[in-house]
Amino acid sequence: MAVLSYKCPNCGGGLIFSPSSQKFLCEYCMSEFDEEQLKEMEPESAVEEQAEDEEAKEGQNDGEAGPVLYICPSCGAQIVTDATTAASFCYYCHNPVVLSKRLEGEFQPDYVVPFQIDRKKAEEIFSQWIGKKRFVPDAFYNKHQIEMMSGIYFPYWVYGCRVSGDYEAQGSRIRVWEAAGMRYTETKVYDISRQGDMDVDFVTRNALRKANRKLVDNVLPYRLEERTDFHEGYLAGFMAENRDMEKQEFVSEVQSEIRSFALSNLDAQAAGYTNVRVNRREIQVSEEEWHFALLPVWTMTYKDKADGKIYYFALNGQTGKTAGELPVDKRKLGMLFVSVFLPLFILMLIGGYFIG
Repeated sequence: MAVLSYKCPNCGGGLIFSPSSQKFLCEYCMSEFDEEQLKEMEPESAVEEQAEDEEAKEGQNDGEAGPVLYICPSCGAQIVTDATTAASFCYYCHNPVVLSKRLEGEFQPDYVVPFQIDRKKAEEIFSQWIGKKRFVPDAFYNKHQIEMMSGIYFPYWVYGCRVSGDYEAQGSRIRVWEAAGMRYTETKVYDISRQGDMDVDFVTRNALRKANRKLVDNVLPYRLEERTDFHEGYLAGFMAENRDMEKQEFVSEVQSEIRSFALSNLDAQAAGYTNVRVNRREIQVSEEEWHFALLPVWTMTYKDKADGKIYYFALNGQTGKTAGELPVDKRKLGMLFVSVFLPLFILMLIGGYFIG
């Protein structure tokens, strides 16, 4: 399997994709290149070294996430990855590499949403998010922890279709009033007929089993109208994961969601009646399309030493939407009790003593 690395033609440094400029940047000589210039470059490549661990081989063949070895095209060091990793860094020379064969054929993404939020902005958003949280452990919010934040392209399946609805019902409106000591009731009956078509776009499902699904789903949605055709260069400087879940695993769930949404919209068209009796309510789904996309997420993990639990933080790399779960420092909570509630409790006891 080829391991690709894009090199600056001016100084030979590794190129990375810059979210702030939306160009490809050399961090050594600060040269910038656009996508057309990048396509004209011939990336350096190295050939995969065969893994000596037979269990790793068997795991890969069976579709399991075993470790796999690659050779860095810059320094020749071994790069160890999971079976789903599609872009990474060399741990020795820090050169960004793309494992190209992982994203070819049926696994080639249809499109990618490039990072628009760079590391500096991501750290700023994280600082604002956590800034007012008083009881977070200091270790969760320090320089070393923040530097561990990673920009990762996660794999998603994106679904679209056309929905046609047909609705027939009978609705009644009832009016009641009193006059001259008499109570009157008026009932008007209407035939209700509704037909309509609706285009559904960008229903998104994460396609990586090992991902924290709650977290990566909570940073949705993306502005997918800003997507671009996939090019491996967008992965340079970031991590990337390939999918290990196929669209068939989501078909039933997504279709049920679409039908439920469409039926709710049809029912809403019959609002304003006292009673409604539905005679026919049908939904037809057509022009279904599935697309495979890589979408940007900044992530960070923290293992609390107190309870051993792992906490996650995620940030949409395009829109800046955040999601996460914060650890609580019980020592800080205890100090709050000592400094606020304990004196108050003592004052209440003293007040009760004198009143008694």
